[in-house]
Amino acid sequence: MLWIAVCDDEVMECSRMAARIRGILDEMNAPCTIRQFYSGRELLQSPETFDIIFLDIIMGGMDGMRTAQLVRERAYDKLLVFISASRDYVFDAYDVEAFQYLVKPIEDKKLKKVLQKAVRKMEERSQAFILVSRDRQKRKLFLDDIYYFEIRGRMIDIHGTGGVFSYYEQIGILERELQGKGFFRCHKSYLVNLKYVDVYNRQELVLDNGERIAIAKRRYEAFCEEILKYMRGMV
Repeated sequence: MLWIAVCDDEVMECSRMAARIRGILDEMNAPCTIRQFYSGRELLQSPETFDIIFLDIIMGGMDGMRTAQLVRERAYDKLLVFISASRDYVFDAYDVEAFQYLVKPIEDKKLKKVLQKAVRKMEERSQAFILVSRDRQKRKLFLDDIYYFEIRGRMIDIHGTGGVFSYYEQIGILERELQGKGFFRCHKSYLVNLKYVDVYNRQELVLDNGERIAIAKRRYEAFCEEILKYMRGMV
């Protein structure tokens, strides 16, 4: 299920865009939930989490570019699609790692192409998995469903959307398996999924679910580099 936000301060434009997106995704047999917002502030105050955000750039109050900057400060894996009647902001869009920049009027063919590309990217993210063994049985766990790994000697606790799953593994083997897949060992006891990092400072990071994870001082700089690389890889 895709969660999509459409943000435009012109109510009719917002409604039309949401309807067009739903129509194309219905044709693609891609289930979705679409929410409409009429200001950047309203979008940022929403408790819901979105996969794809369509943002009009020129809006009263907080404009789309500033809204995008604040979205990026909170989440690194959202696909941002800018909508504008002007090409003047194309280069600014690179600064917030925009997925696409659409110039009005937007043809259905172009919009469909963007949505197809976005759906493929979301599917690629959700299909990655690892196999873990416990009690002589193997279990397939999707990386998208894992918040972080907690290391306790030879025992590893996997904290995810389905609760906690524990198994025996060497941390070195796990790190090699997760290399390049959006995880970072921010502390000797934790491997975190960068997708779920909400905010961070030199002492700790906070995940989307509110859990706090310590960051080792000597790993902070490397963490900053890694999360920037992760952000660039989202587009």
